[in-house]
Amino acid sequence: MKLKDRWLEIQQSKLKFFKDNEDPRSSIHINPEVAESWIKSQAMGISPYTEIIAERLEPEQLEKLLKKEHLLIDVAKSVFEAVKLKDLMFASRYAIYLFDENGVLLLNEGDLLRLVPERNSMTGIVWNEKTMGTCAHILSMQLRRPVQLLGPEHYCVTFKNSNTSAAPIIDDNGDIIAIMVLSQHLMNEPLDDDVFVNLNSHALGLVTAMAADVENKLKLRRSYDQLQITNERLKMANYTLKVTLAVIDEGIITIDSTGEIIHINKEGSQMLGLEKGKTENRNIREFLNSQSRLMALIADGENADIEESLCVCNIEQNYMINIRVVNSTTGQVDGAVIKLVSAEKVNAMVNSRSGAIANYSFDDLIGESKEFKKAVALGKRFASSPENILLIGESGTGKELFAQAIHNKHRPNGPFVAVNCAALPRELIESELFGYEGGSFTGAERGGRPGKIELAHGGTLFLDEIGDMPLELQAVLLRVLEDKQVMRVGGRRYKRVDFRVVAATNKDLYQMIREKLFREDLYFRLSVLSINLPSLRLRENDVTLLGQYFIKKYCEKMVWEVPTIGPSARNIMSEYNWPGNVRQLENAVVYAVNTAQNQIIEAEDLPAIILNGEPAQTAAVGNIGEVYTIEILEKISIENVLYKTKNNITKAADLLGIGKSTLYRKLKEYNINVD
Repeated sequence: MKLKDRWLEIQQSKLKFFKDNEDPRSSIHINPEVAESWIKSQAMGISPYTEIIAERLEPEQLEKLLKKEHLLIDVAKSVFEAVKLKDLMFASRYAIYLFDENGVLLLNEGDLLRLVPERNSMTGIVWNEKTMGTCAHILSMQLRRPVQLLGPEHYCVTFKNSNTSAAPIIDDNGDIIAIMVLSQHLMNEPLDDDVFVNLNSHALGLVTAMAADVENKLKLRRSYDQLQITNERLKMANYTLKVTLAVIDEGIITIDSTGEIIHINKEGSQMLGLEKGKTENRNIREFLNSQSRLMALIADGENADIEESLCVCNIEQNYMINIRVVNSTTGQVDGAVIKLVSAEKVNAMVNSRSGAIANYSFDDLIGESKEFKKAVALGKRFASSPENILLIGESGTGKELFAQAIHNKHRPNGPFVAVNCAALPRELIESELFGYEGGSFTGAERGGRPGKIELAHGGTLFLDEIGDMPLELQAVLLRVLEDKQVMRVGGRRYKRVDFRVVAATNKDLYQMIREKLFREDLYFRLSVLSINLPSLRLRENDVTLLGQYFIKKYCEKMVWEVPTIGPSARNIMSEYNWPGNVRQLENAVVYAVNTAQNQIIEAEDLPAIILNGEPAQTAAVGNIGEVYTIEILEKISIENVLYKTKNNITKAADLLGIGKSTLYRKLKEYNINVD
């Protein structure tokens, strides 16, 4: 059947449907999808005789939509411009339209219809099933395939002479995002001319190709845009990574599976003695010693934390090395990221966290006596020498304070590591001093642990109570002092350490040598420079001076008024022997401050051992009920603290270690008046 004849048959069937309500599905000339759509459109109450379909979006809505779909519109414009038959199409009264998935017109070219009041602004009109009923782009969207309608197949008679082809534009998710429409608007019914027939037969293929072209260009543009975004993000990530690595004060090195250096940060370059960025043809193996396990661990694909020495310019330096292997998608080792941290830095951090810091200087040492000033003068002079120093003095004379002062004058930036040889269990002193390798004994940490001597690298090792060091370890210590090398327990190689020893003892080491309890060679190694610290009883007027200093220090901590030492207490303190020296003096004045009833410390405020030369004795006299009860002692304590705090309940409760509510209850119970 000729196109014109089919056109007329459809026209007649449509007229019968509108006037006589004849079911269009019975006509052999009407596609079933079109007939169903006519019936649906009629059921929605759409008038087929509407001449102007002018429903449109509000300006704000349209602006928002055009902004959202700008990429789609740009791509469609480029496709419109690229159509080779465009001039012929427009001459044949064809127009191209782009609708979104809701039937809103986004773009049009070559339109000759006069269906809207504003001829120059069709963008934003809404042509969908609810406004115009059956049309090609609505069916194409519903059927998800290209559709071609002859003029009379449109529901509205306004489009009775429009021959329309439409094809959906589908995104990567399979969703329809727009419809491309190619429509020929004839002034009259179609003529049997070759041009019309030829164009009509190819219109559906052309619009389908145009829709496919838009789809492909959209994918490319989105891929390109996404690639640009990804590229910018990669650039930013790379820049951020470089900045991050630049500020990290640890060496970060990336190598491939052969050890070739791919990337290294500034700190790493300094550690390996490389010029900034000069890593071409440089391999990490150049800096490893013959015993290194680093490359073997990487080859095995093993992440590990090890301690090794790297050799730079013929100088070995110990590093804590963190190895993190980089694997390919196939599981093969592609390389590794290595973090280098100087063992000195790690040791300094360990010392800092463990309190291995010297807080006292020579300016903090208090005393005016001739003997004490002589000891201080020797300490200052000896501090400038690299030789070991032996401090000799009774317990409580301030040997550790002297050791800290010497350290702060000689190596203030290095660690100060103190070891009390008398306090360490005999079976642990070796591993504490020399450290141990992982797995060297039951309970050993997997990665091993550096000893106190290693931790003292670059600083001072203070060996307090050196006379209590086991005899069998003295020979090992002597070797370390002579060679300045240490081997960990369970280790197989020596590590160089740079430290200075300050030892202290309250024993007669020479007498111990005679008794074969101390090695003579170790004694002479330790006592190259010796300082005798005078006992407190030999320091003339320093007792009162120190006593007043400790009183002030304690009262400032407790936020109390500072009392003075009365004549009676001063006399007793000056005559006392002070076997515990400065440490005993500090404890005595703290006791006195807590027992004094006014701002002058009298003799009776001092501990009984100071007054009588021996600790206070408590004896039960007569009936046991005459002994002070706990309640009486508690009442005395509360009254004393209230006096010291000037009846400040908060401070008093804090000093007593009880809550305020408990203190108030006790005040009522013991009938203590705080007014």
